[in-house]
Amino acid sequence: MAAVSVFPSQRELGAALARLVTEAAAEAVASSGRFTLGLSGGSLVALLARELPPALSAAPGADPSRWLVAFCDERLVPPEHPESTGGAYRSQVFSQLPPPGPQVLSVSPELGPAAAARDYEEQLRKAFPGPAVPQFDLLLLGLGPDGHTCSLFPGHALLQEQHSLVGFLEDSPKPPPRRVTMTLPLLNSARRVLLVAAGASKAPVLKVWGEILGIWAKSGIWGEIGGVGILG
Repeated sequence: MAAVSVFPSQRELGAALARLVTEAAAEAVASSGRFTLGLSGGSLVALLARELPPALSAAPGADPSRWLVAFCDERLVPPEHPESTGGAYRSQVFSQLPPPGPQVLSVSPELGPAAAARDYEEQLRKAFPGPAVPQFDLLLLGLGPDGHTCSLFPGHALLQEQHSLVGFLEDSPKPPPRRVTMTLPLLNSARRVLLVAAGASKAPVLKVWGEILGIWAKSGIWGEIGGVGILG
């Protein structure tokens, strides 16, 4: 069942998001020795860059050196490219964390779409050797104005994928066209899923998402619309 919370500003949304990540990390580290986190790009990077480091400094039990971090999707561009999700997190977020920092699983854009997807899925299976489908403690997902999350776009064939954990695109409706993305079976398996939307343009699509949340969102949606934030 989804829950909804409203925040008056992006700063308060970001602070609440950082608290939730920190609390989830401390809980997972205490219970299993590690915290597994999937991250999306876009506005999430700036929110976490501003709010997560101070939240972690006040919560030693959330030790980021015990984290395993993966990216929910990635554009197949060099890591120094402004469109690189991994590059953005390394320069803006991970660089602020105390060493040695988290273990990070990365997509290899130089391999090309199909090979990069296979390689990334192999990395995930090695990092989660037990279950047939890896189960992340927490996934943080973005939301586009057209309703896409990760690089799963409305009407795209990847929405029907039932076997592969990772898929690839060479025809993304949003540039850059070549991408690698987690698929719905992997998203479905997560213990908690949080969907983050920022900006008034997301209001219509959030209404649509409200009708389908019960399909796979285990814990909720975080969003911010204009001066209002929604956790659902």
